[in-house]
Amino acid sequence: MDINKYEQLVPNVFLFVDRRSFPDWEIGRSTIDFHDLTFIVEGKSNYYINGEKFTVEAGDMLYAPSGSIRQAHTFKEAPMHSFAFNFVWEGADNHVQLPFGTVTKNWRTKELLEDIREFSHVWMDKQPFYKMKARAIFQLIIYRLLCIAHHQQAPLVDPRIQKAMAYIMDHYAKDVTIHELAGLVGLNPEYLGKLFKQNTGSTCKEFLNRVRVNNAEMILAAGGFNVSEVAEHCGYHDAAYFSNVFKSIKGYPPSSVLR
Repeated sequence: MDINKYEQLVPNVFLFVDRRSFPDWEIGRSTIDFHDLTFIVEGKSNYYINGEKFTVEAGDMLYAPSGSIRQAHTFKEAPMHSFAFNFVWEGADNHVQLPFGTVTKNWRTKELLEDIREFSHVWMDKQPFYKMKARAIFQLIIYRLLCIAHHQQAPLVDPRIQKAMAYIMDHYAKDVTIHELAGLVGLNPEYLGKLFKQNTGSTCKEFLNRVRVNNAEMILAAGGFNVSEVAEHCGYHDAAYFSNVFKSIKGYPPSSVLR
């Protein structure tokens, strides 16, 4: 999955429906110029997307991207209850598709259900700035779904490695050592090094340098500090070494970021 493809997307929900279908509910055949993301919580329906039939039921997520030919009807003996979001991408190509099939099974997580419930309350209450808050909640829903899709393609990171990574990001300005990390997660330093590389594709030192350099770039871009000061702030006691590490990771020297 091309993660960068989705980083700049901002969804604008123009229609949200807590759909509790009557037995004769249906959607007429038409081409949609928006994205339809529907979460089924009860009952069953048949959707026809671009001429192909999909039967959805409780626990399924349906996604019909912009440009799809859509048609649907519920089962009379099991009317569908769903939460449907119709949205477009603001300021971007509206034909950018999310990395999901038409039907995704077992989408439900505690966090997603809570987000959908909160969105529903905000949308119904319509307090001042509700659209801004609703947009933020829906973007969080998209974020959670993208994380699920990404983890299906890339194995989940070992929780011990997640703990080590979090420690590095919290203490990157200090002299973090692999022995310190190993003690933190209860592993032998050599085994931690191998496990870290397997889970992240980087060594502990490479990850630490990347975190330091990323933070250094943000500080430099904000202005007010010189390269030596930023190097010290980010855990480098030698400005020349910092500059070499920065350039090897970013491809340009830290001085080029200075404001």
